[in-house]
Amino acid sequence: MSDSRHPDPDAATWYPIAPPTARKGRGAVTNLQGRYEVDQRVAFDDGWQHPGGEAPDGEQTVEPALRTEVFEERAKSILTRNQSPDIPFNVSLNPYRGCEHGCIYCFARPTHSYLGLSPGLDFESRIYAKVNAPELLAREIAKPSYEPEPIALGVNTDAWQPVERELRITRRVVEVLAERQHPFAAITKSSLIERDLDLLAPMAARKQFMAAITITTLDAELARSLEPRAATPARRLRTIRTLAEAGVPVGVSIAPVIPFVTEPDMERVLEACAEAGATSASYIVLRLPWEVAPLFQDWLAAHFAQRAERVMSRVRDMRGGKDYESAFSQRMKGTGLWADLLKQRFHNAVRRLGLNERRHGILDMSAFVQARAVKAVSEKPQLDLF
Repeated sequence: MSDSRHPDPDAATWYPIAPPTARKGRGAVTNLQGRYEVDQRVAFDDGWQHPGGEAPDGEQTVEPALRTEVFEERAKSILTRNQSPDIPFNVSLNPYRGCEHGCIYCFARPTHSYLGLSPGLDFESRIYAKVNAPELLAREIAKPSYEPEPIALGVNTDAWQPVERELRITRRVVEVLAERQHPFAAITKSSLIERDLDLLAPMAARKQFMAAITITTLDAELARSLEPRAATPARRLRTIRTLAEAGVPVGVSIAPVIPFVTEPDMERVLEACAEAGATSASYIVLRLPWEVAPLFQDWLAAHFAQRAERVMSRVRDMRGGKDYESAFSQRMKGTGLWADLLKQRFHNAVRRLGLNERRHGILDMSAFVQARAVKAVSEKPQLDLF
C-alpha cells in the first residue's frame, strides 16, 4: 500500500498533503468541493509541491494568478423574503452571486454549491451577475399585489464589489428605487458606494435610505489576508465620513468577531467609526455554516497556525461544542460565558461612545405608497375601456 504522507521521514511535521498556503489576492486557500458534488476528489502529494512552495530540485513553485471570471445570469426573480427573527429586514436583493472581496468567513460561500461550484476559490473568482435585476425589480414593485416594505441591498454578497465598477447593475437598481421613492438599506465593505451619493443622499434626506459599513479590524495587514479585495480599513472609515457628511445615516457592522484574531480590536474599531461619523453599531460572532468551517480552518492553518487550535476551541465554546450552531437564538451572538463577556464589552463601548442613542427611525414608505396610488388612479380610465 502506498503512503500518501509527506515523503521526508525527517520532516518536523508529516502532512497527508502539502499544508495549505495563502494565495495572493484571494481569501480561500483551497477550492473545497461543494456538498452537492457527486464525484469526490482527493488531494495527493506527489512530491512536486512541498511546504513553502519548494520543489524537490530546489526550485520555487509559484501558483499561477487566478483570474476572476464574470458570467451573465438572467434571473427569474430578484426579491428574496426571509422569516428569520435574527435579521431586521424581511426582503433583500442581491445583484450578484459570489463575491470578489474573498472574505474567508463569508456565510454566503455555501450558496455556490447550488451551482455545482466550490464555496472556496470559485466563490470569489467565478461571479454571476444578474444583468436583468433592475428590470425585474421595477416589474415586481409595480404589481398591484406588491406589499411595500424596505429592501435590504447586498446582504449575501456585496452589491458594490469590484465588478460593479464596470457593470453598474447596482447603480441601475438604485436608480429604480430612487425613481419610485422606494426605501432601502444597504451594507457594504466597498468605497464604491460613494459613486452613487447623487442618488443616495436625496433619498436619505427623505428618510428613504440608510447604510452600514462592515469593518472587522483596523489592521490593514490582517484585513488583506482576511478580506483581500475589499477596501482597506482606513478607506472604509473615510467612506463612513463621506456618507455621514452627505447626510446619510450610517452605522458600523463589526462582523464577524473572530476570537483572538479580530476580537481584540473591537473597541478600537467602534471608537474609530464613532469618530468618523457612524451613529449606530452592531456585531456578529463568527459563523461557520457548512463548507465555511473547513475553509476557515484551512485559512487559519495558512495564516495563524500557532493560534489555530486556540481560535477554534473558543469558537466551539460559543457553539455548544460544535463548529456552528444554526438555531435562530444562537447563530448571531453565540452562547456561554465568553459570548456573554463579548456582549458586555460591546455594549459598554457603545454606551461610552454614544452610539445607538440617535435612532433614525423606520424608513418612510409613504412617498412610494402615494406615488403608486396616484399612478393607479391615473391608469383607471384607460383600464375601464377594456
